[in-house]
Amino acid sequence: MSGSNSSVPDSRAEPLSLTVHSLPVPAPERRRLSGRLQMLLVLAVCAAPVIASYFTYYVVRPGARSNYGELIDPQRPIPDLPLTTLDGQPVKASSLKGQWLLVTVSGGACDTTCEKQLYLQRQLRETLGKEHDRVDKVWFVTDDVAPRSEVLAAVNPHGAEATVLKVPGDALAAWLAPAPGQAIGNHFYIVDPMGNWMMREPVDADPKKVKRDLEKLLRASSSWDNPGR
Repeated sequence: MSGSNSSVPDSRAEPLSLTVHSLPVPAPERRRLSGRLQMLLVLAVCAAPVIASYFTYYVVRPGARSNYGELIDPQRPIPDLPLTTLDGQPVKASSLKGQWLLVTVSGGACDTTCEKQLYLQRQLRETLGKEHDRVDKVWFVTDDVAPRSEVLAAVNPHGAEATVLKVPGDALAAWLAPAPGQAIGNHFYIVDPMGNWMMREPVDADPKKVKRDLEKLLRASSSWDNPGR
């Protein structure tokens, strides 16, 4: 009807608003998440000293390091080498972990170069003083020739025995390697307590400079490495 005050509804309807609330995490799931976080925290705390010492040695002070030996980058973890004792008993490669290793390599006949390396290996360990118990001497024999008794006696003085193990040369070559053009027996090889080959000393190495390398490594790892496996 004309003249009436009828009102027309507004055609612009207000949009519906929905509020989405996150669902609560069930209690068992919360406990699992909490347990995982705690485990990761424990692992981080345990690994921190090792990471810090390596970060300091390799990153923070590269200029001050002036190492004599060649750093192996990336480091080479010890593989599952077919190791045996001289009388043929099998030895797990993982059993070598837990100590710094000063390694020499040769055949069982042990020529003049080998004898010199074994002598210097023994002397180097003993000159480390109170830290010498953190370093083991290892001699890898890469053939089936039995080492002479006098050589074995020289590398095994009372209280400073060497670990003498046989390993095929081709298997060992998957882990340790000489500098180009050199024989594998011409070097000392340094292995860290986690089983990583991490340094190769030069041919005809200066014992004083090799000792300095060892002292630096022992100092850098003093917060987490202890004597004995």
